[in-house]
Amino acid sequence: MDIKKQLEVIKRGTVEIISEKELISKLEKKKPLIVKAGFDPSAPDIHLGHTVLLRKLKHFQDLGHKVVFLIGDFTGMIGDPTGRSEVRKRLTESEVSENAKTYKKQVFKILDEKKTEVVFNSAWLAKMTLKDTLELTAHTTVSQVLARADFSGRYKSGKDISLLEFMYPLLQAYDSVELKADVELGGTDQKFNLLMGRELQKDFGQESQVVIMTPLLVGLDGVNKMSKSLGNHIGIDEKPEEMFGKIMSISDELMLQYYELLTDENLDEIRKMHPMAAKKNLARDIVRQYHGENLAEASLEDFENKFQKRDPFTELKLEAKPLKANLCDFLVQDKILPSKGEYRRLIEQDAIEVNGARIKELEFKLKPSKEYCIKVGKKRFLKVIFRKKTFFKN
Repeated sequence: MDIKKQLEVIKRGTVEIISEKELISKLEKKKPLIVKAGFDPSAPDIHLGHTVLLRKLKHFQDLGHKVVFLIGDFTGMIGDPTGRSEVRKRLTESEVSENAKTYKKQVFKILDEKKTEVVFNSAWLAKMTLKDTLELTAHTTVSQVLARADFSGRYKSGKDISLLEFMYPLLQAYDSVELKADVELGGTDQKFNLLMGRELQKDFGQESQVVIMTPLLVGLDGVNKMSKSLGNHIGIDEKPEEMFGKIMSISDELMLQYYELLTDENLDEIRKMHPMAAKKNLARDIVRQYHGENLAEASLEDFENKFQKRDPFTELKLEAKPLKANLCDFLVQDKILPSKGEYRRLIEQDAIEVNGARIKELEFKLKPSKEYCIKVGKKRFLKVIFRKKTFFKN
C-alpha cells in the first residue's frame, strides 16, 4: 500500500501526530515499523475504551508493521498518576499478575496473535539496579515533571505526590528505549508520558519515536471517559445481548464517535442513515467483532422482539411534573413498583433491563433528552421519553 493510503488508515480516529512529517519519513524507508502501545493491568477486564488503541494497533498490523503489545506489569504496581487528584492505590504483584493474564487473553479478539509480540516491562525494569535507576533520573528534572497539569494542581493544593508517581513517566519512557519503538500510541491524556519517550530515546542515541494520540472514548453517561470505576463501560466479554442493549442506549451525538473509533465503517454513508437504523447497525457491528456474526444477529433479533416488533407500549398521560432522574425513585413514586425494597430485590435477580441491558446499580440514573425502554420483571414494559415528558406502560 502506498504511503498516502497508509496515512489515511493511520490518521482515522486520531487527534494528534507528533510529527506527521517524521512518520512519513519512517514510512518512506519501506521497512516494518516497531509500533508500541502499553497497557497497565489495573483492572481485570478490557472494555471498549481500551479497544480504541488496540484497533489502531491492528491497523498498523494490517499494514505490515510490527506490533508490540506491552503489559505494564511493573509500572502497574506503581499506578499511572495521569489525571489523578490524589495518590493512587498501589496494586499487589499478584493482582497485577492475574489482571495481566486476562489482558493477554482478551487482546487477541482484536489483534492477530501470530503477528503480535507481547512483552512485560518487568523483563527489564525489575532488573535495574539502584545505580541504573539513579542514572535514569538524571534525564529529567522536578520542574519538568511538575509542569504536568495533574501534578501541578496537586502540588498547588498541598496534596501529596509520591516519588513513585514522579518516576512513572520516566519508566514508561524507558520502555520505548528498550523496545527501540518507531511509533508509540496513546490517549490524549498520555501526552506528557509519550513525549518523554521521544526525549529519552534521543538521550540514548536513538531516533525519536512518532507519537500518535487518540481521543478518549466517552462512556455510556455521555460525559466522562469510559471507565469501569465509573460504571459507564462496556466490557468486551459482556454477554452479546447486554452489549447490544448498552450500545443502543447511547445518544445520537455520541454514536458517530463510536463509529469512528470502534468500527471501520464509512462515516459519510453512516451520516445518510436514519439514526435508529445507524445505531442498530453499530450495535450489531460491535457485537460481531467480539462474539461473531451469529450472536450479533441473534442480539439484534432479541432487541427488536423486546422493544420494537411486539410494540408492548401503551400511552399513559402523566400530570405535568418533572420525571425523576433516579430509576428507583421514578418506578416507586409513579407506583410501577410498590417499594424500594422490591426494586432492590429485582435488581439482585437481574430482572430490570434498560434498553436491553440488565441493570446492576441501585442508583441507576436516567439522563434527560434520551429515550429509555425499560423492562421490569417478565411482563412490565415501560417507555420513557424525557423530551416530551410522556410515559408509556403496558
